[in-house]
Amino acid sequence: MTTKKYSRSVATNMVIANMIGTGIFTSIGFQVMDPPIGIPDPFAIMFIWFLGGIFALCGATVYAEVATTFKESGGEYTFLSKIYHPIVGFTSGWVSIIVGFSAAISALALASGDYLMPILNKFIGYNLSEFTPKIIAISLILVVTFIQLGGVVVGGKFQNAITIIKLLFIAILIVSPFCFLSSDSISNVSFAPSNKSWNTIFSLSFAGSLVYVMFAYSGWNASSYIAGNIENQKKNLPFSLLTGTAVVTIIYLLLTGVFMYFCTFDELRGKIAIGNIIAGKVFNEQVALIFAGLFAVALISGINAMFIAGPRVAQRMGDDYRIFSFLKGQTAKGAPVNAILLQTFISISIIVLFDFRMILQYIELTLSLFCLLTVFGVFIIRSRKLGDETTIKAWGYPFTPILFIAVTLWMIFYFVYMEPMRLFWTSVTILSAILIYFVFPKNSK
Repeated sequence: MTTKKYSRSVATNMVIANMIGTGIFTSIGFQVMDPPIGIPDPFAIMFIWFLGGIFALCGATVYAEVATTFKESGGEYTFLSKIYHPIVGFTSGWVSIIVGFSAAISALALASGDYLMPILNKFIGYNLSEFTPKIIAISLILVVTFIQLGGVVVGGKFQNAITIIKLLFIAILIVSPFCFLSSDSISNVSFAPSNKSWNTIFSLSFAGSLVYVMFAYSGWNASSYIAGNIENQKKNLPFSLLTGTAVVTIIYLLLTGVFMYFCTFDELRGKIAIGNIIAGKVFNEQVALIFAGLFAVALISGINAMFIAGPRVAQRMGDDYRIFSFLKGQTAKGAPVNAILLQTFISISIIVLFDFRMILQYIELTLSLFCLLTVFGVFIIRSRKLGDETTIKAWGYPFTPILFIAVTLWMIFYFVYMEPMRLFWTSVTILSAILIYFVFPKNSK
């Protein structure tokens, strides 16, 4: 029986859905603040989002080579096991299950709950409990779980549909101010570079802000987690990684430009729900509430994409380790049921135990470490000549991986310097994986 596989459009939409989350709609509120927190110069802000896209494309082109070398699902779990040692891959897989997907799903679900709160308050007529966003988040996770249990075809169609909704919503957000706002609403900012712009670009504030821009770009490697489940992998996997990343880069630049063109820095400074600010200026209160609902739907596309990728990592670990053997099965429709249910359980547990800010801090440092190891692995792949005629070579090698590695090392240093406790929790997660690895060894083949 032929196993159902994901199409090129699903793989590409996975990348787009994973990348476009809360980052772009929250970062600019802090970028327009005064140094040392912000970089309040329009050209510098546009330039930093352009750089973020370039760095993400550098990572994507390297991941295309790594993924088409090994041609299996599982993402870093598979790549690092084969490049370095199974213990490195196991640790990465453990981190992916807990942090990379489950914690990220929890963060997106909580953000969706926050965006839906004004709508519920409006229609119900009184302010709901502070715990309501968590209840909404858990409900959304359960809905997506049910969809994913329907298999590859159902989950893929839902991913395509909801990503199209997200892109239409963003297109409206970009175009509508030009259609409905008068010239009096323009902020009159200048996007041309000045001496201040270049001083800002070479400042420590710019370097610190780049960390959060790269967080907004995270997710560019999403389709590599289902490499073995993609139709015509040689063509479709690199296409999804590079096209998805390029599309998101253009969207981010357009959104950032619109935010600054129609809102003053005072209106943006310190704000989180930037999309609602634009919607509130363009439309009346009722329509603005609809936009809040659409944004929540947009975030659900990211949740669904992670429910496609995450269980494949757990499923691969189930193939290799007896302790996780209950995760390796799947239905005739291609749904790894137990792996999906495990991710649901972990995601809901994180929502119950932690708040949004704590979850984000936990995610950032941990994932950067394993992306760094994967990109560095391309040098090992080349030296060992592990690729074949079906391997897609990384564009711009060796400069693209070197550039990505340099930026990632800076981010790791920044994370540890600014919040040393992040290193502690990352270490606890990694050490727990190492302990499990030695207590429950790999299956003998």
